[in-house]
Amino acid sequence: METLLSLVPESLRHPAILALIVAAASLALAKLVELLLCRVLQRLARRTRTDFDEKLIDALHRPIFFSVVLVGVRTAVLILGPPEAVMGWTDSLVQTAVIFVWTLTALRVVSLVCGSMSGAVRRSEWIDERTLPLFDNLARLILLGAAAYFLLLAWHLNISGWLASAGIAGLALGLAAQDTLSNVFGGLSIIADAPYKVGDWVNLDGGERGRVTQIGLRSTRMMTRDDVEITVPNAAIASGKIINESGGPSRKSRVSVLVGVAYGSDVDQVREVLLRAARGVELVADDPEPRIRFTEMADSALVFRVLCWIEFPELRGECVDGLNTAIYKALNAEGITIPFPQRDVHFYPNTAATPPGS
Repeated sequence: METLLSLVPESLRHPAILALIVAAASLALAKLVELLLCRVLQRLARRTRTDFDEKLIDALHRPIFFSVVLVGVRTAVLILGPPEAVMGWTDSLVQTAVIFVWTLTALRVVSLVCGSMSGAVRRSEWIDERTLPLFDNLARLILLGAAAYFLLLAWHLNISGWLASAGIAGLALGLAAQDTLSNVFGGLSIIADAPYKVGDWVNLDGGERGRVTQIGLRSTRMMTRDDVEITVPNAAIASGKIINESGGPSRKSRVSVLVGVAYGSDVDQVREVLLRAARGVELVADDPEPRIRFTEMADSALVFRVLCWIEFPELRGECVDGLNTAIYKALNAEGITIPFPQRDVHFYPNTAATPPGS
C-alpha cells in the first residue's frame, strides 16, 4: 500500500480522493476484464463445435465484473479508515454480495451443464434423460446449502447451534420417513447400478412384467401388456431379482414353446414339421434361425421344444399365439397325433363277483 501511495502526488493523498481513485480504478479494471472475456475468449469459443463454452463465458463475465468492483469498494472503504465496527459491517456486506452473485452464477452453470448433458443422452450409456432432473436438483441443493453456510460465516454467527439443531431435525425426519428414505436410496442405487433403463422390458421378483416408462427417485413405473401402469417402490426393486429381457448385446428375445406328440411318431418327421411351422410365423426372426429340441420322453408324449427369437420382447405373446396356431395346423395336416391325458375306468356290476383273472 505504501508503494502505491508513493506513486500518487501529494495533492491527491487525501483519503477521500484516494478512495474515489481506487473505486474508479476498480471499475475500469472490471470493465477491462469484462471486455477481455467478451471479445477474446468468446472469439476462441466460436472455434469449438458446441456452444457450451460460449454460454459458460456469458454466464461468468458479469459475476467477475461485480467481484472486481466489490473488491475495489472494500479497498476504498479501508482507505477511508472507518471505525472497526463499520469496517466489519462493510466486510460482511461485501462477502454477502459476493456469495449471492456467485451462487446465482453457479446455479446457472449447473443448468447449462445439465442442458449440455441432455444433448449427449443418446451418445452415452450412463446418462439417462429422466435422471438429469435428479442431478440438477441435487446440485442446486448442495449449492444452496453451501451458500447458507458461508453466509453464516460472513456475519460471524455461531454455527454450532445451527448444526446441532439440524442434526436433531435430521434424525427425527429419518425416523419418521424410513420407508420414503429407503425408496430414495433404492432409487439412487438403481440409477448408479443401471440394471435397466426406460424402455426396457423387465420381470420383477414379485411377478410383475412390463416396459419401464419412468424411473423416479421414489418409485419405478411400468406399463404391462394389458396397458395397466404399475408403480413399484424402488426399495422393493433394489432388494429383489430383476430379469431384463431387453438387456445384453441384442434386444432380441427368445421364445420357447413345448409340443407333445404321441409315441410311435416319426421323430425326424416331427422335427421337420415343427421347424417348417416355426419358420412360417411372421414374427419369428430369421437370425438366429428357429431350433427344435427333443427334450423328454414323458408318460404319455414325446416332448419337443420349439426355440425361436423375436425382435422385441413386447412381441412375445403375439408370437406364442402364432407358433401354437401354426404348429397345431401343421401337425393335423401331417396326421401326427397330439396326445392328451386319458383314463380307463373298469366297472363291475356285481361287487360280490370275483373279478376276471383273480
